[in-house]
Amino acid sequence: MRARTVLPAALAAGLLALTGCGANSGADDERAGASSSGSSPSVQPPASSHASSDPTAGPVVPQALRFTATTVDGKPFDGSTLAGKPTVLWFWAPWCPKCKAQAAATAKAAADHAGKANVVGVAGLDTNEAMRAFVADTGTDGFPQLSDEKGELWKRFEVTEQSRYVILDRDGKTVYEGVLPGGKGLAEKVAGLTG
Repeated sequence: MRARTVLPAALAAGLLALTGCGANSGADDERAGASSSGSSPSVQPPASSHASSDPTAGPVVPQALRFTATTVDGKPFDGSTLAGKPTVLWFWAPWCPKCKAQAAATAKAAADHAGKANVVGVAGLDTNEAMRAFVADTGTDGFPQLSDEKGELWKRFEVTEQSRYVILDRDGKTVYEGVLPGGKGLAEKVAGLTG
């Protein structure tokens, strides 16, 4: 009789250990420590990989979009709000003439695909004051512009130079990374993902 009660309990404990429920790995500890530094933008710990049966729960947030930041005008920004739609991340610097040349095409893509795709600027390599001036001068205030003075999002997306686009599909997978001179071809790439 005793073996019948011990065996199911041991089996349940083994299954819990295999699925990782209730366990915290060293990698999770590192991520949690990195995200608690108080700096913005920050990486959030991964959400549960179990799909929700609640249809109102919203889309699953891919790892690429688990970050928080601050816009150039000082407002908080949560990358998880981008989940479920294709996303264009435009990495630019205020002093960059190539970035300035891309501004009109990027703003047009944001306006043309509003509600179907996300377009977000990620400014770096200068001060927030210079970033705000660039946004005002180029008319790119119609979509979010993030201030990444410390380069944390640039590192996260492995961007090593300004004037780069990182385009993610609706599942958060990178489908394009590179330069589009003058923003040429951006509209077609976004249209192909929203089609």
